[in-house]
Amino acid sequence: MADQTDCSQPATPWNEGKLVGQKPPLRLQEIWSVRTRLQMAGRTRELALFNLALDSKLRGCDLVRPRVRDVAHGEQVLARTSVVQQKTAQPARFELTEQTRVAVAAWIAEVKVSAGDYLFPSPQHPAAHLSTRQYARLLKGWVGLMGGDPQLYGTHSLRRTKATLIYRRTKNLRAVQLLLGHRKIEHICATSASRWMTRWRWPSTPSADPPDATTRQDVVGRPSLGAGRPGRLANTRGTHDGRRDRRGW
Repeated sequence: MADQTDCSQPATPWNEGKLVGQKPPLRLQEIWSVRTRLQMAGRTRELALFNLALDSKLRGCDLVRPRVRDVAHGEQVLARTSVVQQKTAQPARFELTEQTRVAVAAWIAEVKVSAGDYLFPSPQHPAAHLSTRQYARLLKGWVGLMGGDPQLYGTHSLRRTKATLIYRRTKNLRAVQLLLGHRKIEHICATSASRWMTRWRWPSTPSADPPDATTRQDVVGRPSLGAGRPGRLANTRGTHDGRRDRRGW
């Protein structure tokens, strides 16, 4: 039949030509670069959202949902608070630094919201909260302010930033588990510590393919720990005959 799909045509991979995988966290100089530019531009809402994302370490769906009463009592912004996560239904506790409290207080005074309103209302629908898609668009603008490539960063980059800095100083996975609100520490060992907390290195075996601009991000996003040396990444994910497919796995 004419309307049937031609099965002879090879299917195009959904991520062909795209950079997928784990998103890297921000560095200290990049954080201060974004903060300084947002302050100079007078973008109060974005500054409060950026600082709260770093301190809370929440997922994007949880970051846009807090109400004013969750972070402030009257005109006083709380130093410690908690938000129930949608994914795990468990409370995520975090502290707000002084600069975050100042930014949030300035935003509340500017937008004039009540205790029961969303902290970050939607520009199109004031009764609703800011959507995760709108938050992702703001993040791309912040990455542009620091001179980075928006395709290399995602909303999880801000979630991982503070936890990464703490892990590099303390090497304490239990602390990272509590900060990120994971139920099991195995989730940290299997993903966080091996992917974005340690510096990746290409294996020195002669058979390993050299990194290139197309597959580098895919391999960095999906490494596995090599045997014998912790923190060393080995490219072990491939097709059944040992060759990489078009996704760079």
